[in-house]
Amino acid sequence: MNDSTLFRRLLIGSTCAWITLLALIPFLMLVAASFLTRGTETLVRPEFSAANYLHLLSPTVFSMAVDSTVLAAGAALGCLLVGYPFAMILAQASPRAQSLLLLMVMIPFWTNSLIRTYALVMLLKADGILNNLLVGSGLIAEPLRLMYTPLAVFIGLIYTLLPFMILPLYAALKTVDPRLLEAGRDLGAGPLQTFWRITVPLTMPGIIAGTMLVFLPALGMFYVSDILGGARTMLLGNYIRDQFLVFRDVPMGAAASVTMTVAMGLLLLLYYLASRRSGRELVQ
Repeated sequence: MNDSTLFRRLLIGSTCAWITLLALIPFLMLVAASFLTRGTETLVRPEFSAANYLHLLSPTVFSMAVDSTVLAAGAALGCLLVGYPFAMILAQASPRAQSLLLLMVMIPFWTNSLIRTYALVMLLKADGILNNLLVGSGLIAEPLRLMYTPLAVFIGLIYTLLPFMILPLYAALKTVDPRLLEAGRDLGAGPLQTFWRITVPLTMPGIIAGTMLVFLPALGMFYVSDILGGARTMLLGNYIRDQFLVFRDVPMGAAASVTMTVAMGLLLLLYYLASRRSGRELVQ
């Protein structure tokens, strides 16, 4: 066995051990806890029960899950609508301008997202920057009520997750062959038709990847909902956090966590299948 083979095996083995210790084993513990019963003197009692999963189907929890999914999907769509034009400008810019624009996209990653969410409070509150500008310009007579509304949570999710949409779109747009766009124009396609029938299909893997990178985290970003939405808007992450830390109902929180993890896994599987299908269509 040469040194390169030994190093490769050690690297793969240590990575697998790390994932097993910090990801697989904790998840299996959550799965086991989700089928136990809440204890009075202890966190759980070793009594098998599927009641936790049945409770997730109750009207209150199911309605909250639907609202959370709709809000996360809206945030993904909003990031797509805002991020796609920016990614196109970024992909078509000169190398020097690309460096500057990429720096602008990456700068938010240098600051903790929790701090950036608190910065939004200064912008959206009744006496914040936005309302002061609108009142001062005479566009509105009194401040808008933005804080502690679903709109504030929606803005916060887009503000936090927009870079995760821009970067996959930029990577996909950079792979588009300009000759295909030129061929479309030579065949009589207008700008809108060229975009819809050539650019969008070729960048579909980036669209799907960006949507997943925004939608999945948006389901669990409870601190955005806490800070900007108050107690009026809940995400799935808020519900799971409350079960563990407020109500001390570990089995219920574990059941919700497992369900959310399985749902995310299914979405990732759909993304993988859609990427393979898109790749085969491009080859054909």
